[in-house]
Amino acid sequence: MSSSYGENIRLTIFGQSHSPAIGMTLEGLPAGCEIDFDRLVRFMQRRAPGKNSYSTPRKEGDCPEFLCGVKGNISCGTPLTAIIRNTDTRSGDYSKLRVVPRPGHADYTAEVKYGGNQDYAGGGHFSGRLTAPLCIAGGIILQQLEKMGITVISRIASIGKIPDSGELLLSTADKDFPVVSDVQGEKMKELILKAKSNGDSVGGVVECKVTGLPAGIGDPMFGGMENRISSIVFGIPAVKGIEFGAGFGASELYGSENNDEFAVYGGKIVTMTNNCGGILGGITNGMPLSFRVGFKPTPSISKPQHSVNLETLTSEELIVTGRHDPCIVPRAVPCVEAAAAIAVYDAVLARKREL
Repeated sequence: MSSSYGENIRLTIFGQSHSPAIGMTLEGLPAGCEIDFDRLVRFMQRRAPGKNSYSTPRKEGDCPEFLCGVKGNISCGTPLTAIIRNTDTRSGDYSKLRVVPRPGHADYTAEVKYGGNQDYAGGGHFSGRLTAPLCIAGGIILQQLEKMGITVISRIASIGKIPDSGELLLSTADKDFPVVSDVQGEKMKELILKAKSNGDSVGGVVECKVTGLPAGIGDPMFGGMENRISSIVFGIPAVKGIEFGAGFGASELYGSENNDEFAVYGGKIVTMTNNCGGILGGITNGMPLSFRVGFKPTPSISKPQHSVNLETLTSEELIVTGRHDPCIVPRAVPCVEAAAAIAVYDAVLARKREL
């Protein structure tokens, strides 16, 4: 199923942007896992809309409502289902999209695949709104990973051509704008607001790092950590690329520059550099697992664009209405953390069952 992910832990996401509710079912979470619901809500609020001038003005509480799978704050070991009720929808803003698809969106391809039966309001099941239930699952799993000594942190690495500065060493979760350098963060915010004032949008890159992972997690070929992470990360709308470690930059290096030489530090085998991003042959080597995700600019912009009328097959100018993020990247940061956590936890469970 395209809306499900995982082997040892199975996540299924359901709902549409403007349906009464969206939600997720998580299967395979062991019994006895403690969940800090207050902390989960705080994590969810990092993704929630309507918090500042550089996100969509749509207001949603995004407080998960658990239907089953927990007793108090402890997992039962049975499928865990939670929903988020949609409370601030304006479906009328999307009525024209039934026949005039937005450039850069899935309106046209969904029409071809589903023959007009798809829910187009707010993007339906293709909407970034569906990352909210992803963050329910990820927020729960992040807590379980931390109990194993595994931490997932991330930051905005760049917005447009403006990069963050400094190395990602600590969590940015408590920051209003998740960057290492607040000076660079202000420049990024200015660029986002400039794009917004011009009726346009801008993209960017999120960097994520997983620390505390032991060596030996993952598999060769199709079960590698790059495969597992990439598969779920591409479930986040607007993701257009992912690279691990030195990524595409490795293609410009000599082998002598790219190879991570081994050493012993504190009685442990480590590498002197980390161009591989903590993964060799699809398997973790004990160094931080690092990757970067590229996000395209939000395709819903208020500038006039060329489209076609699907009924008359004639050209038509389209001005997108509704409420949209001028830059999705700040709200995508916790989504990337959630996706990484789910992929890592799935692989960790696989390793435990092998031993």
